[in-house]
Amino acid sequence: MSTSLQAEGLCFRFPENLPPHPSLSQEMAVQMLSRAVGLATQIAFQPSYIDKPPDGQIYLLFVPGGVNFPIDGVRYMENEQRYTMPAGGGRELEVIEARSGFVPLSGEMVASRVRRRFRLLKGGHPFLTLVHYSRGQSIPVPPALQAQPVRQYPLRPHNEQAAFVLGERQGQRVPASGGVGGMPPAMAVGGRPDAQAMLAQQNREMEALERRTQRERSASMNPIPLQRQQQPQMRPDEEDSADELEHISTRTLALTRYGRNHELMNEVFMHAAFGGKHPTNPPAPYSVFDKAELESRVVRTCLVAGTLRKLTHLQRKTLPKKLRICEPDQRPARPRESKDSALT
Repeated sequence: MSTSLQAEGLCFRFPENLPPHPSLSQEMAVQMLSRAVGLATQIAFQPSYIDKPPDGQIYLLFVPGGVNFPIDGVRYMENEQRYTMPAGGGRELEVIEARSGFVPLSGEMVASRVRRRFRLLKGGHPFLTLVHYSRGQSIPVPPALQAQPVRQYPLRPHNEQAAFVLGERQGQRVPASGGVGGMPPAMAVGGRPDAQAMLAQQNREMEALERRTQRERSASMNPIPLQRQQQPQMRPDEEDSADELEHISTRTLALTRYGRNHELMNEVFMHAAFGGKHPTNPPAPYSVFDKAELESRVVRTCLVAGTLRKLTHLQRKTLPKKLRICEPDQRPARPRESKDSALT
């Protein structure tokens, strides 16, 4: 690719149409970049321009080291912010964010466009860049900048051919050919995009592309015999049936289960963390008794006992002497035996 075309914004782009996303999380970017390494060795990247991209658009680009990021027709009023973060498994993700963008000469009075670039510095290929466009905070555009275009129009036509950017065929040119169009993103109830559904949709499309490229590679390495060539062959596009595309990858299923289990456990630990950490002391074991009631019962019991003693004393006076029970101190003393009689 000539240097003049690169200066005007021509770059190598993944030929397949990636479905748009309102927002692209860092986990989704890492997953897509990891898959892109294998796809870039099997699919040739197409040279093309990026001009005034719509909101939610995603591009997979090959930007070699030392080459400036291609012009996209948007003027950004703030400088790019660059930061890195670990992505797990020894991978490191770099994010470059440009805010407050607008398209000159388009009637936009506020700058709210946001461009985020993702690439794996470790655990992937640093020249593969995933670009996502969205909206952010709006600021007014100065009138002097509204009439200053970022690039010259019309865009200069070119005759550059597609080329492989990675793998054994790196640098090999191939004739330009249209790729398989991406399917529209899955929608949740109410017409709002669901992050898990969009991620599953992206995984299905990536898996379908991998299967198609693997079949094409195996077909080129193993020629079909003459007898089999005479039979009608099924087109690769027909083999990717709807049932096959409905398959959800193991990683997507694991992420969904993790999110569900996280919500369930969050409800449990939320009460343990923010509930009553310092409960009140338990009541004394004797607090169930009433002191006043116990004292009244003691008084009644003493009165009943005194009454019973009086009745017993009266009964002893009225009984005959013969039937009267001797008191313990009035019992007749038993005669004591002498020592001499005891010996005899």
